[in-house]
Amino acid sequence: MSVRLFVGNLPYDATEDEIKSHFSSVGNLSYVFVPIDRETGKKRGFAFVEFADEAQAQEAIRQFNNQPFKGRPLAVNEARARDASAPRPLRPPAPYSRGPAAPAFTDPGSMESPRGDRPARKNFGPDAKPARARTQKFKPDAGKKSFKEKLTGQIFGTDDEDDPNAETEIDNFATGVDEEEK
Repeated sequence: MSVRLFVGNLPYDATEDEIKSHFSSVGNLSYVFVPIDRETGKKRGFAFVEFADEAQAQEAIRQFNNQPFKGRPLAVNEARARDASAPRPLRPPAPYSRGPAAPAFTDPGSMESPRGDRPARKNFGPDAKPARARTQKFKPDAGKKSFKEKLTGQIFGTDDEDDPNAETEIDNFATGVDEEEK
């Protein structure tokens, strides 16, 4: 039964042939795979190697784990199946096209859908007026305007005095004694 090994911490410039020649000292390799990043097209820094014999795979783990390869210590262990329940790190979505570009704007009156899997949108009436041209449905009483002055009560002014030369009576609060009580 064949055993697949994970080889981590590989230099990015390592090729499949170099990995194959490095691991072939233990035994015959049946498979070598170096994954390449979809977005950048560069190697991802790890590889998978497969041995036909389990004893050779264990010997490769013992011999090459934490040993330098092109200046970097390799991490060699038995490959595990990818766990579906384990959360994978989120990567930003890659820019890709879904095929032929759909027209950016379609006639709202046409009932044809630009995509076959979505229902067509219905025409719900004429276009709305711009927001500034619409009448407001709710206006607060005073809004942002200044308050209106309500004219109630008595208004005092200089015109209301009877005799401008008359002496004004002032209470003397400092002494606390009324002039009438003297």
